[in-house]
Amino acid sequence: MKNSIKLVALLAIATLTFNSCEKDSGTLPTISFKAGSAYVSTDVTKAVGSSILFGIDAAKSEKRDVLKKFDVSISVNGGTAVSVFTKDLTGNEQDNYSYEYSTLAGSVAGQTCKYTFTVTNRDGLVNQIFSTVTAQ
Repeated sequence: MKNSIKLVALLAIATLTFNSCEKDSGTLPTISFKAGSAYVSTDVTKAVGSSILFGIDAAKSEKRDVLKKFDVSISVNGGTAVSVFTKDLTGNEQDNYSYEYSTLAGSVAGQTCKYTFTVTNRDGLVNQIFSTVTAQ
Protein backbone atom coordinates (compact mmCIF):
# COMPACT_ATOMS: atom_id res chain seq x y z
CA MET A 1 0.00 0.00 0.00
CA LYS A 2 2.81 2.40 0.89
CA ASN A 3 4.51 1.70 -2.41
CA SER A 4 1.29 2.43 -4.36
CA ILE A 5 0.91 5.81 -2.66
CA LYS A 6 4.52 6.65 -3.47
CA LEU A 7 4.01 5.58 -7.08
CA VAL A 8 0.85 7.71 -7.44
CA ALA A 9 2.62 10.70 -5.86
CA LEU A 10 5.61 10.24 -8.16
CA LEU A 11 3.37 10.05 -11.24
CA ALA A 12 1.51 13.19 -10.16
CA ILE A 13 4.77 15.11 -9.70
CA ALA A 14 6.07 13.90 -13.07
CA THR A 15 2.84 14.97 -14.79
CA LEU A 16 2.90 18.43 -13.22
CA THR A 17 6.57 18.89 -14.09
CA PHE A 18 6.06 17.84 -17.70
CA ASN A 19 3.05 20.14 -18.17
CA SER A 20 4.71 23.16 -16.54
CA CYS A 21 7.82 22.87 -18.75
CA GLU A 22 5.82 22.81 -21.94
CA LYS A 23 6.95 25.60 -24.26
CA ASP A 24 4.33 27.54 -26.17
CA SER A 25 4.76 27.80 -29.91
CA GLY A 26 4.47 31.59 -29.68
CA THR A 27 3.63 34.19 -32.25
CA LEU A 28 6.18 36.08 -34.29
CA PRO A 29 6.73 39.71 -33.37
CA THR A 30 5.45 42.13 -36.01
CA ILE A 31 7.69 44.28 -38.18
CA SER A 32 6.79 46.54 -41.10
CA PHE A 33 8.07 49.41 -43.17
CA LYS A 34 6.71 52.86 -42.40
CA ALA A 35 4.55 54.28 -45.17
CA GLY A 36 5.02 57.65 -46.78
CA SER A 37 6.82 59.27 -49.66
CA ALA A 38 9.95 59.95 -47.59
CA TYR A 39 10.55 56.23 -46.97
CA VAL A 40 11.77 53.34 -49.09
CA SER A 41 9.52 50.35 -48.42
CA THR A 42 9.95 48.14 -51.51
CA ASP A 43 12.71 47.07 -53.86
CA VAL A 44 13.84 50.20 -55.71
CA THR A 45 16.37 51.54 -58.20
CA LYS A 46 18.06 54.80 -57.19
CA ALA A 47 20.74 57.03 -58.68
CA VAL A 48 24.27 56.25 -57.48
CA GLY A 49 24.91 58.02 -54.17
CA SER A 50 21.33 59.23 -53.68
CA SER A 51 19.78 59.36 -50.20
CA ILE A 52 17.66 56.51 -48.91
CA LEU A 53 15.52 56.47 -45.77
CA PHE A 54 13.94 53.35 -44.30
CA GLY A 55 11.39 53.63 -41.51
CA ILE A 56 10.68 50.54 -39.42
CA ASP A 57 7.92 49.78 -36.91
CA ALA A 58 8.09 46.65 -34.74
CA ALA A 59 5.79 45.43 -31.98
CA LYS A 60 5.34 42.48 -29.66
CA SER A 61 2.48 40.21 -30.64
CA GLU A 62 1.90 38.59 -27.26
CA LYS A 63 1.65 40.33 -23.91
CA ARG A 64 4.60 38.58 -22.25
CA ASP A 65 6.82 37.95 -25.27
CA VAL A 66 8.45 41.37 -25.40
CA LEU A 67 10.90 42.52 -28.06
CA LYS A 68 14.53 41.90 -27.13
CA LYS A 69 16.70 42.80 -30.12
CA PHE A 70 16.62 44.80 -33.36
CA ASP A 71 19.19 44.46 -36.15
CA VAL A 72 19.92 45.97 -39.56
CA SER A 73 22.16 44.08 -41.95
CA ILE A 74 23.30 44.65 -45.53
CA SER A 75 24.34 42.23 -48.25
CA VAL A 76 26.14 43.79 -51.24
CA ASN A 77 25.83 42.07 -54.63
CA GLY A 78 24.60 38.83 -53.04
CA GLY A 79 27.50 38.57 -50.60
CA THR A 80 27.36 37.66 -46.93
CA ALA A 81 25.13 39.95 -44.89
CA VAL A 82 26.94 42.22 -42.44
CA SER A 83 25.24 43.76 -39.42
CA VAL A 84 25.48 47.56 -39.48
CA PHE A 85 23.25 48.33 -36.48
CA THR A 86 22.19 46.19 -33.50
CA LYS A 87 20.27 47.26 -30.44
CA ASP A 88 19.18 45.39 -27.32
CA LEU A 89 15.71 46.74 -26.57
CA THR A 90 14.78 47.86 -23.06
CA GLY A 91 11.89 49.58 -21.27
CA ASN A 92 9.07 50.78 -23.53
CA GLU A 93 11.06 49.70 -26.61
CA GLN A 94 10.18 46.11 -25.69
CA ASP A 95 6.51 46.72 -26.51
CA ASN A 96 6.89 48.87 -29.64
CA TYR A 97 10.02 49.99 -31.43
CA SER A 98 10.45 52.46 -34.30
CA TYR A 99 13.67 53.15 -36.13
CA GLU A 100 14.82 55.20 -39.11
CA TYR A 101 17.84 54.07 -41.07
CA SER A 102 19.40 56.59 -43.47
CA THR A 103 22.01 55.62 -46.04
CA LEU A 104 23.11 56.22 -49.63
CA ALA A 105 22.45 54.14 -52.72
CA GLY A 106 25.45 52.16 -53.97
CA SER A 107 28.61 53.82 -55.17
CA VAL A 108 28.73 51.98 -58.52
CA ALA A 109 26.02 51.60 -61.17
CA GLY A 110 24.55 48.10 -61.03
CA GLN A 111 25.46 47.54 -57.37
CA THR A 112 22.67 45.90 -55.35
CA CYS A 113 22.31 46.20 -51.60
CA LYS A 114 19.82 43.98 -49.78
CA TYR A 115 18.78 45.53 -46.46
CA THR A 116 17.41 43.14 -43.84
CA PHE A 117 15.61 44.44 -40.76
CA THR A 118 15.22 41.85 -37.98
CA VAL A 119 13.35 41.86 -34.69
CA THR A 120 13.65 39.11 -32.06
CA ASN A 121 11.33 38.52 -29.10
CA ARG A 122 11.83 37.02 -25.63
CA ASP A 123 11.17 33.49 -26.92
CA GLY A 124 13.85 33.89 -29.58
CA LEU A 125 11.30 34.10 -32.39
CA VAL A 126 12.54 36.19 -35.31
CA ASN A 127 10.69 38.19 -37.95
CA GLN A 128 12.32 40.04 -40.86
CA ILE A 129 11.54 42.41 -43.70
CA PHE A 130 13.74 43.12 -46.72
CA SER A 131 14.36 45.73 -49.36
CA THR A 132 16.85 45.63 -52.23
CA VAL A 133 18.25 48.90 -53.58
CA THR A 134 19.91 48.85 -56.98
CA ALA A 135 22.17 51.77 -57.91
CA GLN A 136 21.99 53.12 -61.46
